[in-house]
Formats: sequence, structure tokens, C-alpha cells
Amino acid sequence: MISFVTFAALTAAGVVVFGVVATRGHVPASAKPRSGHPPLSLALGDRDDRESRELNRAQRLYAGKDYSQAAAIFGRYRSLEAQVGSALAAWPSGSIERLENLQAAHRRSALVGLHLGLAYYWDRRNDDALAAWRSAASDQPDTAYAVRAGDFLHPQYAPGLPPFLPSFQPPLRIRALPGPQQLAALRAGAAHGGTRAKLLYGTVLQRLGRPVSAEREFSAAVRLAPNDPDARVAEAVGRFDKAKPARAFGRLGPLTRVFPQAQTVRFHLGLLLLWSAQVKEARKQLQEAQREAPNSLLGRQAAQYLAALDRIGTS
Repeated sequence: MISFVTFAALTAAGVVVFGVVATRGHVPASAKPRSGHPPLSLALGDRDDRESRELNRAQRLYAGKDYSQAAAIFGRYRSLEAQVGSALAAWPSGSIERLENLQAAHRRSALVGLHLGLAYYWDRRNDDALAAWRSAASDQPDTAYAVRAGDFLHPQYAPGLPPFLPSFQPPLRIRALPGPQQLAALRAGAAHGGTRAKLLYGTVLQRLGRPVSAEREFSAAVRLAPNDPDARVAEAVGRFDKAKPARAFGRLGPLTRVFPQAQTVRFHLGLLLLWSAQVKEARKQLQEAQREAPNSLLGRQAAQYLAALDRIGTS
């Protein structure tokens, strides 16, 4: 699990900005012939058991094009993640057939659907790829695999989903814990605590690729504190859906009038606009958020996003 301290820096590293700028105005209508292997994207969450460590190592080998070593590790395990890895490491020898068999046995698995779609795409079976990704996104929406499938279904948006970033720090007693213990403490806090505890746990659920669960926590926070700007903004951001962006914008936009002095509103409106490739408007909102309180947590984050935009040279 990414710690709170490091995540704040990573969110504005420019990857999202680059993704928006690179895809803006250029959404390919069809797949081009592909060389090499399809991407492998195993999301093992906060697991820290031996198998997860080995599978992560195999995934790194796969990304480094050491497919034989990756295959050897995947072959030691029978989990669905390992079987998907094995199928792709053998590309193209029987890979699609193996993935189709896995799909037949696990019809609602977003993990299998995502990677079967990638295999189809690499094989230039574009319609089949789109169908597989749609199934992955709809069958298990509360998974990182569904989120990743959404990236391929909506390439005009930035990768992933826009995060909610609280305007406050977690308690020191939580920040001082190792990653897995942070998660356990935040889960317990959300079950028995108040608004801020639910918001903090919701942000971690977002990072683990569980947007539906995160939205549930954010909605619970609003019920406890309907006049809290952080809670209201979190609920709006948690509703962001690339297929239906109005779900989020319809909630967040009006909050500029409800909370005219709340930096979090302008900051997150800028993020949603940036994710939607509306770069000019995103810049304006982030600049306004930064001006409101340049030395706050969100003010510094806004500065990082703006610096990334400046480095890329967008208008």
C-alpha cells in the first residue's frame, strides 16, 4: 500500500497530465498491428504474502520482456492471476484460447475480461476487445481491473480515476504505521469513527482500485456532515464515471457557490477537468485553488499539477 506521505507526491508527478495531453484530440478508431506481448496488469492490492510478492516479481520480469523467467514463476501457482500471467507469457502460443477457457470458467472476472480484451486487441480483433472490456467494467466495477478496462474504453480521458485528496493530514499515529497496518487502522476507524475517518478510508479504497466502495464511504461521510466541504467534494469526485462524467460534474460544479471559499472545491474541479482533457479550464481552476492558499496541502498539490502542465507546454 502506498503511504500517505509518498502518495501525495506521486499524484502530481505529471503522468496524468502527460496522458491527457497525449490523447487529447487523438482517439484511434481502430487498433493497429501490435508487436511484442500484450500488457500485463495484475493488481494485488495490499497483499504481502509470498505468492503476491512472487507474482509482482514475475510481473516486473514480464514488463522487462523476460517472458521465460516470468512464465516460470507464474507456473508455480494456480491462482487466477497466475494463470492469466502464464497465458500471456506464452504469447501467442495458445494464449487467447487459454484466456477464453478462463473466461468460460470465471464469467464475471474483470481480471480475465481485461486481459482477454488486451489479447484480442493485440490480435487485431477490435470488436471482441471492446466487448471484453465492457464486460470487465460492468461485471466487477469495484476492482482495479474494471478501472483499467475503462481506460481502454475511454482513451480520451486520463488513465485511472481522479482521486479525492483531503485538505487535512491523517493522524500521526496512523501515518507512522507501516502500509498494511495503516489500512487496518483506517478500516477500523471508518467503521467506528466520524466524517474524517470515513474520508481517509475512502481515499485508500480509491488507491486500491475500489471506486464503488470508496464512493460508499464518501456518501456515509456526507450523511454524517452534510455541510462539510471535504465530504461533499469527496462524494462528488467519487461519482466520477468516464461513461457518465455528468454524475460528478453535476454535484461538484454547484459547490463553487455553496462553498465559495473552500479551496477543495476549485482544486478537485480542476482535477476532474484535467482527467476529462479540458486542459485550459483545468488550469484556470487549479490556478484559482493555488491562489486561495498556496502553502496548504492542496495549494502545493495544485502547484505540482500546474508545473507539470508547464513542463509539457500545453496551452
